[in-house]
Amino acid sequence: MKKLSIFLFMGIMAISMAKAQEPTYLVFEFIKVESNQTYDFIEFKDFMEKIYMAAVNDKKIKGWDFWALQSGADPTEFQYITITYFDNPVNMMTGLQDEDMVKYAMVAYPHLTEKQVVEKFNAAISSRDLAQRAYMQEIARTRDSFHLKKGSLASFDMMKAVEGKFQEYEKAEKEVFLKIHQNRIEKGLMGSWSLLRTALPFGSEAKYTHLTMNMYKDYLQFFNAQEYEDMESTAEQRAAAEKGIQAREQKYIYLATLENAVR
Repeated sequence: MKKLSIFLFMGIMAISMAKAQEPTYLVFEFIKVESNQTYDFIEFKDFMEKIYMAAVNDKKIKGWDFWALQSGADPTEFQYITITYFDNPVNMMTGLQDEDMVKYAMVAYPHLTEKQVVEKFNAAISSRDLAQRAYMQEIARTRDSFHLKKGSLASFDMMKAVEGKFQEYEKAEKEVFLKIHQNRIEKGLMGSWSLLRTALPFGSEAKYTHLTMNMYKDYLQFFNAQEYEDMESTAEQRAAAEKGIQAREQKYIYLATLENAVR
């Protein structure tokens, strides 16, 4: 009986670890909204939250976030970032089709007719402009128990690996910077960190090849992290970090606060 219990426990642990290591695929949408249409768009965003929840419950997607940009871009370029999470690259590329959105809207709002749902979607399309879209795969992340909630803060750092140093850059992120961020998390200076690799667009003309997501529970944690200096690092570790920095260009940094999160 004791051996059986041990085998069962080990089996459960193996399943849990396998799930934890499952890759996540993300679609970022950078959205521009004209000032005279902000209210209509925010109202539509709240309407969409329940629709994405229906999609999560149906296992069509893993989650959806809505972020309001605080700094890092010209306000005329875009003001909002949405992230949709998928469990495989095929679902990421096909995304939620129009018929999917209508189906989940009917589930979330059974009192609405299909015609009313379509009218809402058409009105929303006219109130926003999709400035850009990026397809990405998570390739490394910290060990943490951070849970997003309204008001959470994120720094989205867009990186471009120097030509010929793609593998060198990724190695530095995984072997050097991940440990640095893990140390900050354990000191209570950060919520979570992950490294994403761009799936599309790609090639030498791509504006960026990677993105790091730095999550904080609030502004206090964020500013404390900025002031923190790691006095425990060795000269070898600092040299490795510097080598990693030389292998990439930091193209853009966007600071945003979370307004909605569906899981």
